[in-house]
Amino acid sequence: MKLLNYSNLIDPLLKDLRVFASKFAEIKRGDRVLDVCCGTGDQVFHYVRNGAIAAGIDLNSKMIEIAQQEQKKQGLNDVYFQAADATDLPFEDSVFNLTSISLALHEIDREKRDKIISEMKRVTKKDGSLIFIDFPVPLPPIIVSYIIKAIEYFVGKNHHKNFINYFQEGGLPVLLAKNKLKEEKIDYLKDGLITVIKTKNT
Repeated sequence: MKLLNYSNLIDPLLKDLRVFASKFAEIKRGDRVLDVCCGTGDQVFHYVRNGAIAAGIDLNSKMIEIAQQEQKKQGLNDVYFQAADATDLPFEDSVFNLTSISLALHEIDREKRDKIISEMKRVTKKDGSLIFIDFPVPLPPIIVSYIIKAIEYFVGKNHHKNFINYFQEGGLPVLLAKNKLKEEKIDYLKDGLITVIKTKNT
């Protein structure tokens, strides 16, 4: 299953996540914000509407092209998109007030997850914020959880392997502890289907 098709399947299930994340992040006007693994840029657009100067990166250049087209369509300024590897972010140290990643760590190879978080920390200012959004471990016993599991299974062998490993390792709390990030606040969406965690970059 192609990545774009995967996004088309997942995004309708999470359409209110982008609005919530922007408020949860407590963005101030003029803040520089980066969304890692941004896909077609929806979260970036919401950050901009909340007053941020925002950038989005994604490894998939087709996703970035769609994001750039949507940016032009919406006539949004203060937005920058680039095709880039999240394990080697094309930015200098301490550039952003806030860096986020949503629903991506569970689909990434185990050995790359820590590198991505390390890069997010590097490009974020000291005392800046990091936002992590992903599935909780375990998933809540609701119907949508079974839909998510089915989608993850059919999206491809490697994708599903990473999904399973993410749960075996314990999800976001374990990843953040390994990377010396302390939870500042946490919330849940969709009857517990999505975990949203904010940490301080110390």
